[in-house]
Formats: sequence, structure tokens, C-alpha cells
Amino acid sequence: MTSKALVDDFIAQKILAIVGVSRNAGKFGNGIFRELTTKGYTLFPIHPEAAVLEGVPAYKSFSDLPEKVGGVIVNIKPQQAERAVRAAQAAGITRIWLQQGSASQAAVDFCEQNGISLVHGECILMYAVGTSIHGFHRWLWKIFGKAPR
Repeated sequence: MTSKALVDDFIAQKILAIVGVSRNAGKFGNGIFRELTTKGYTLFPIHPEAAVLEGVPAYKSFSDLPEKVGGVIVNIKPQQAERAVRAAQAAGITRIWLQQGSASQAAVDFCEQNGISLVHGECILMYAVGTSIHGFHRWLWKIFGKAPR
């Protein structure tokens, strides 16, 4: 289960990798990238084929990253999530945020069995951005008891 402490610990990391930024600027992963970048986060996109995404260098794997990251945001199809979390763990990454709709049971189980700090079932924009519609959404979740405690 995702706790507020896990959420707070993850969003405190200002240097992150992100899986799920696409060459299609209209994808949600690209929106996460843009929003978090404007909030002061340094994000390194991981993409097996693209060299540049959203105007910044993309990296083929976690081992290619130019510096240590505090965690990884995973915003891909659930059937691809386990492979991504395994690769992150192999690279020594110990914090993973499986964006709402990206978690598979296998990915969650792998994280739990390997001591990875995991946030899943939540939208990072509700917590890391906290303004506009995302802040309102977080407020609603608190009112209805759905927010992590």
C-alpha cells in the first residue's frame, strides 16, 4: 500500500529518470516530463530508440544515465512495467513510482520482494505539482479518503 511517507520521500528527489516519454508530444508521459521540469525537477528520459525527447537527450538504459537519480517514474503499459522495474533495480535505483494505470501485479510483487520503495496507483502530478487541476484532484481525494495516509 502506498503511504504518504513514500509519496513524500519520492517527490523530495529532484533528479529522476522517467520511462514513458514518447516521440509523440501529446502522450501523458510527455506531460509529466514537462510539468515536473517546470517545477524544478531534473528528468532523464529512458527510451530504447530515441536520442532526444522533449528537447533533451534520451538514454537507452538506466546504466547510460550521466548521474545518479533518486528514483524513476514509470508511465508505460502494465505488461511492460515488470521489465522496467527489473532494469531499474539492476541499475541500483531504489525508488519507483508506477504511474496510475502502469502497474502490473508482477511489477508490484518484484518491487516488494526486492526492497524497492514503491508508489503505485497514484498520479505524480497530484503530489509533485500540486497546482491547478492536479491540486484540486488531490484535495478531492483527501476529502473522500482516497489519498495516501
